[in-house]
Amino acid sequence: MTPSRSALRLAVYSIFYRLPPRTRRFLVRQLTQKFIVGAVVLVRDSEAEGSGRLLLLRQPPNRGWSLPAGLLRRREEPVVGGARELAEETGIRLRPEELRPATPSAIVHTQGWVDVVFEARVPASTTDLRVDGAEVLEAAWHPLDDLPRLSRPTAYLLGRYGIGPQAPEPAAP
Repeated sequence: MTPSRSALRLAVYSIFYRLPPRTRRFLVRQLTQKFIVGAVVLVRDSEAEGSGRLLLLRQPPNRGWSLPAGLLRRREEPVVGGARELAEETGIRLRPEELRPATPSAIVHTQGWVDVVFEARVPASTTDLRVDGAEVLEAAWHPLDDLPRLSRPTAYLLGRYGIGPQAPEPAAP
């Protein structure tokens, strides 16, 4: 960094830190990139054998199956939003502490949103799935090795977890 640029930077920061905290917060919110934040829950069948089964949703406009997910409410913790969205879209009621952060715990999409991702396991045979017929048309368990056509964002997200058509191919021995 050149001396003149360094001096300018020092001057800007010294002025910035003299501003009241409320004004600093306002400026930061106005000048930084904004992201939409949502919560996604990967729900696996705890009784499934083999590669397992995943709960997927068919939603309007029916361009492929997706995961239980939704936008966070203002100041809502991601794990609380994940549990809320799961209950709203599938009827599965889990306490936030029953959701585990996935690894990675967040996926940043280039279109300007961030998904905070959680995992849960429930027994499919005793879990009653309830959908509203408006936001969600159908909820069903699908084998991981035979997934239906996925929505583009869902295929991308699942690929990051080694699931589905966008999952990396296993290395050759």
